[in-house]
Amino acid sequence: MVLLLHVASAVVGFGAMVTTGVQAARVRQGPDAPAAGAVARYFRPGVNWVARVIYLVPVLGLSLIALSRGAFGLEDPFVEVGLGVWLTSVLVAELVLWPGERRIQQALVEQWPARIDEETDRVCRHVAWTAPILAMLFIGAAVVMVVKP
Repeated sequence: MVLLLHVASAVVGFGAMVTTGVQAARVRQGPDAPAAGAVARYFRPGVNWVARVIYLVPVLGLSLIALSRGAFGLEDPFVEVGLGVWLTSVLVAELVLWPGERRIQQALVEQWPARIDEETDRVCRHVAWTAPILAMLFIGAAVVMVVKP
């Protein structure tokens, strides 16, 4: 059960962060785009709690280590790589994704349905570029966790 929760929290957390990047790219299409309503709903003001599920990943991972009865430890390479990928992902989210998401939320409240300004467009580009980075990090971590080098 803990393994299932560990995997689910990674999928949900990374999935929500990647979705934010995809939606940021859609903001750049403007208020006349077919998906404008969905974009505006996605960027309603507030904390993206679904993406914060990512914080459960190491807690549940450490629980799995504790439940392994010594079969796995913090010194195992796959655990070290997994923690490194998680830390990198959280840093990208905390430094780029989530501050950008807040700026986009604010801009859409203030500017939408008019065209967004250049600063918001720049923020959308930065947030959108985090999506493939986070997706690659997630895939890399998943491979390492399965292969356990």
